Amino acid sequence: MVNSIEIAPSILGGDHSALADSVDKIKAAGLSWVHVDIMDGHFVPNLSFGPGIVKSLSGKFPEMFYDVHLMLDNPHLYIDAFSKSGANLISIHVEPDYPVEATLQEIHLLGKKAGVVLNPKTPEGAAAPYLPLVDLILIMGVQPGFGGQKFDASVLSKISALAKMREESKLNFRIEVDGGITAANVSEIIRAGADTIVAGTEFFRNTQSLLESVKNTK
Repeated sequence: MVNSIEIAPSILGGDHSALADSVDKIKAAGLSWVHVDIMDGHFVPNLSFGPGIVKSLSGKFPEMFYDVHLMLDNPHLYIDAFSKSGANLISIHVEPDYPVEATLQEIHLLGKKAGVVLNPKTPEGAAAPYLPLVDLILIMGVQPGFGGQKFDASVLSKISALAKMREESKLNFRIEVDGGITAANVSEIIRAGADTIVAGTEFFRNTQSLLESVKNTK
């Protein structure tokens, strides 16, 4: 099943001294999703935000949909904190060693949507056991950790494979792509099967061009 296209700008690409202004820009663009990248300095070589940031933003902009991506070695230890912070959807990676299925179930028990994430070199088959449990699959177009990287075109085949798996299994999870997305390549990413687009650097630098490219994709 094909879902309508959502654009989820990542506040990692915005002004970190004025994150509320970044959400204002997302809202002004007519968008409702806010992508929040959470990094622990272990699973990825960078640090970013914590649940306090999500709580502050969701308190100021409760009408927005907070799409929280946990890049953590032990995401299962933080599900409750991010749930209470105002996250609407929490996505967790399949690569670390922790109870993925139980963590997805916990996210749902807390009343939130759940997703799993695949790094660029992680095959689509790694997500297969969790497809009936998720609302979204997030495919990384770059090795996570830093914004502004170039999109890895080899993941286009993974997007298409997951879209085929979704159709064959008659499920309705969203297919989200994050990393290196620009106005120049977003159309081929959507045509491959993505229906949820994360853009940080490109959104805040070239908002109108990105939105027009998405709108004009056939």
